Amino acid sequence: MQTISEHMTIGVFAMAAGVNVETIRFYQRKGLLPEPDKPYGSIRRYGEVHVVRVKFVKSAQRLGFSLDEIAELLRLDDGTHCAEASRLAEHKLRDVREKIADLLRMDAVLSELVCACHSRQGNVSCPLIASLQGKASPAETTIPYRENTTDLGS
Repeated sequence: MQTISEHMTIGVFAMAAGVNVETIRFYQRKGLLPEPDKPYGSIRRYGEVHVVRVKFVKSAQRLGFSLDEIAELLRLDDGTHCAEASRLAEHKLRDVREKIADLLRMDAVLSELVCACHSRQGNVSCPLIASLQGKASPAETTIPYRENTTDLGS
């Protein structure tokens, strides 16, 4: 005999997984979540295994994994590919550390610009705006020039 949890409608399933119905459908289109069979004249039913899978996806997203990377982790889920999964995690860790370093550089520059704005140092009316427009030299804003070598918008 099957339990109620093995007969969840998509709405009940989405609620149990903590997402909305469109997220379920999106994950199905992306191949992250199998679409259960639909018995003739009936509706698809979802089980606890589906809830666990969605929670896996959401947990991996919170760690910064992309949907493609999550698909790869799901492929490795049989327990025999721990070394591969570890390599993916190590790569993600390097990415995270690079982003942290970029954020720390941004923090330092922004802190200096804010201080310059508050102290009204230099020969420009607003050191922040002048710096962003490239109109002020480091001597004018008292902010050391730093070349942005990373693209955080991607």
